[in-house]
Amino acid sequence: MASALTNNVERHASPHPGMVALVFMVLFCAGLYPVTAFAGKPYFPGPWESPQTIANFFQLRPQATALCALLQFGAAVPLGIFTATVVSRLRFLGVQAAGVYIALFGGFATATAVFMSSMVIWTMARPGIAQDVMLTNALYFFGYAVGGPGYSVPLGMLMAGIAVPALFYRLVPRWMAYVGLALAACGALSWINLEIPGAVFLVPLTRFPGFLWLIAVGFALPATRPGSKREAA
Repeated sequence: MASALTNNVERHASPHPGMVALVFMVLFCAGLYPVTAFAGKPYFPGPWESPQTIANFFQLRPQATALCALLQFGAAVPLGIFTATVVSRLRFLGVQAAGVYIALFGGFATATAVFMSSMVIWTMARPGIAQDVMLTNALYFFGYAVGGPGYSVPLGMLMAGIAVPALFYRLVPRWMAYVGLALAACGALSWINLEIPGAVFLVPLTRFPGFLWLIAVGFALPATRPGSKREAA
């Protein structure tokens, strides 16, 4: 009786991480639109603005603020799903390094930051809150800390936790892994914005290219692996 070795191809059972990351980006950016100059003035103030300017925005644009909070709250859900999916995918592909768990922590912490910052923004849109300038500014800077460095630092950990194993296991193109490491470094350094206001540029430098990188790596990671060899008669 002749025998032959046949290979199965196993497919990772999960949502498509690239599509999930795309949904995250669309919801997050859609949440930004109502509070930008494109949707009317005044637009969302930066942390360098005066306390009265910050309060004036929330007094004049409560509906836009509430819509921003709604969409960004929703964006946190696909980010959490993306994190769980990518971590599961890396384990499926044989990655046993600690980077997988660093990515898990970073991704869930980033999603939590999005949840918290959106709830703070929603609170400032409630009637009567913005009329208290001191309270509004206290909530604003808490929300900024959570949604600024509090977002970009763990996002950097998520990207580093994906990029390093993907580089060493050759799961994505090398240039993609190096871009992820560069963005992760920007995220890690963005914590100094809490002390140095001029370092605020590190937050959007991590955030917006990070959207595209998560989408790209979600599409690039293999969804299959060679199955176990079985002897067939």
